[in-house]
Amino acid sequence: MKHLFAFALSVCILASCDESTSSLGVFSETDRLSHSTEIFEVHTRSLAMDSVLAESNISYLGDITDPETGSRIQASFAAQFHTFEDYSLPNKNRLFPLDSTIAIQPDHSVDSVKCDSAEIRLYFDSYYGEGGNPMKLEVFELDKQKVLEEDSTYFSNLNLEQYIPSGAQPLATKMFSPEDYTISDAERESSKHVDNIRIKLPNKFGTSMLQTYYKHPEYFKDSYAFIRNVFPGVYIRVKSGNGTMVGVIVSTLNLYFTYYDEVEADSVYNGIARFAATPEVIQSTQIKNGDVQTLLDNKQCTYLKTPAGIYTEMELPISEIYRSHKADSVNKAKLILTRYNKEQNDYAFGTPKTLLLVRKQNMYSFFENHEVSDDLTSYTADFNSTYNTYTYENMCRLISYCQHEKLYGMAKDGLTEAQWEAQNPDWNKVVLIPVNTSTNSSGYQVSVTHDLGLNSIQLVGGESHPLQMQVIYSRFE
Repeated sequence: MKHLFAFALSVCILASCDESTSSLGVFSETDRLSHSTEIFEVHTRSLAMDSVLAESNISYLGDITDPETGSRIQASFAAQFHTFEDYSLPNKNRLFPLDSTIAIQPDHSVDSVKCDSAEIRLYFDSYYGEGGNPMKLEVFELDKQKVLEEDSTYFSNLNLEQYIPSGAQPLATKMFSPEDYTISDAERESSKHVDNIRIKLPNKFGTSMLQTYYKHPEYFKDSYAFIRNVFPGVYIRVKSGNGTMVGVIVSTLNLYFTYYDEVEADSVYNGIARFAATPEVIQSTQIKNGDVQTLLDNKQCTYLKTPAGIYTEMELPISEIYRSHKADSVNKAKLILTRYNKEQNDYAFGTPKTLLLVRKQNMYSFFENHEVSDDLTSYTADFNSTYNTYTYENMCRLISYCQHEKLYGMAKDGLTEAQWEAQNPDWNKVVLIPVNTSTNSSGYQVSVTHDLGLNSIQLVGGESHPLQMQVIYSRFE
């Protein structure tokens, strides 16, 4: 513990190169601060990422052919539904089918409670492919005996079909296209309209759920009880069709029913019980990627490809930066990543909005621990469409951190530099990963998650074209 504290303290002191030095003391007139600049090569390569953490506010559904590789990318997802604490519905004596002529009775049987209709709605704000392309999906109810646990970690290569009861038949099927031509153009183009896929469920499914509420209201007291006793969620996959991928932002389960006024029996109301897939419960996307080996074999550039396809690894020249500057401080280390221009067409994949730069050894724990970039061991940069670049303005704290981690490890274990680096091959490696970020009202990051959308870009780099990092040193003389 003492060793860990000593290393952490030394890093905090030595890695503060980009902060104000006004608190470090008053210098005499004889003190002079000199600066120098050097350029170092940064070597990059493309690596396959077979899976990523499948936690996201967006779920993906579709089957498309990758225009770069000609292979298929398939996405399906599982979703649980959230219920508010102490969920309540009208008194059961007031619920009747829409076409019922039964008069209100003082103590009506639970078995007479009926659902007029039930549905799942998948709301999406973006899609890839032709608007009228026909696709067929299937909806399966998940297994109550094998629940997706809230405290477990699920990755995008997980076989979600194992959470369907053996031999289960689809709860519903649906033919759909991204543009819903069953509604009018005016409605579809209205500012109030949100594109969605409506999946009609059997009425008996909704009736069973309503009756369960009146028999066991305690099952609806919170999401934990609801998922384990009433409805464990759904798995939705594409059964047939190719050429469409939708990004589902909200999934809702809606049960419609009719109820009567408690006093005036002739006053009829339409009611809805709505349950939503939200961040409070699990939404997990399963992704099946095609062969990307042809892209990995290209040594003239590197790739960034999502969902869960390819990331770029960079080896930082940390030893070289310090080799002839042992008495200097690294004040600034700037790195610019340039995207190659790509052919623009209706079917080109997108460009990632934000890239996370994180130490390779932390690339999984960063997401599993729900971290945000700290400008020490992780950074984010947004795409600049004017200059076609992502820019990391100052990585000096990361460089200093890695260098002093090495020096501390060598001293603690009595190793030479070569021995320590051999035991820690990733000590100076970072990776670039496309992400989605969220900020609060003050502009601070509150979440960083994998970007599972369809993106693909080439970056200047690869074995044939090392990048250049500008490093500025300072020294007191």
